[in-house]
Formats: sequence, structure tokens, C-alpha cells
Amino acid sequence: MLLKKGKTFPGGNEQPPGETDYAGMISLALQKQLGTSHQAIKTAMRWTGAGERTVKNWFSGAHGPSGEHLIALARHSDEVLNIFLMMADRRIAVARIKIAEARTKLADDLETVEMLLADGT
Repeated sequence: MLLKKGKTFPGGNEQPPGETDYAGMISLALQKQLGTSHQAIKTAMRWTGAGERTVKNWFSGAHGPSGEHLIALARHSDEVLNIFLMMADRRIAVARIKIAEARTKLADDLETVEMLLADGT
């Protein structure tokens, strides 16, 4: 029980700024990448070594992953990495990743077209 005397903190029952946004955004990224099934939870557990209740809290948006778990998630999930970079206001890094992915896909498609043209002659 807390004493009634002393200083009070403004908004004492609120979470720190950005905390709910962080947890919610990571939740959306995980659900987009893995879905919402029990298998998705097991996959995130395997990626991070976190317990089932912890991972369920991430998926529900009740809590976000701590540093080590966030790194492990970003290592395996492009969605989590992109959300993390956007929350860190590193949109240029996200754009660079997407450009590199598009360049690779375009090179693959161009190779396929060249093979089709070579076979057709």
C-alpha cells in the first residue's frame, strides 16, 4: 500500500509514452508475418527462446519484446525489422531494404525472360 503523502507523478497510471504503440506495432508485425495460430506462437518462441506466455503477450499487444528478444525477432522477421526501423524514424533504411529487394526480384525476372527468349529462338 502506498502512502498518501509525498509527491505524485502526473498520469501515474498511464504507460510511458510510446509503450502501447510499441507493443501494438510489434503485435501487428508478428501477426502479419506469422498469422495468429498457435503455430505462429511456437515459431516466435523458437526464434527467441522466450516462453509461451511472453510470446502470447507480444501477439496480443499487451507487452512488447525486450531488447534481446526484439533483436532475435528482427533477425527472423522482415516485418518486425521494418516496423522497428520505422519506429526509430529510419525510413530511409526501410526504403533501402525495399529497393534492394526490388532490384533482386527485377534481376531474377529479367533472367527468366532472357531464358525464355533464348529457348524460343
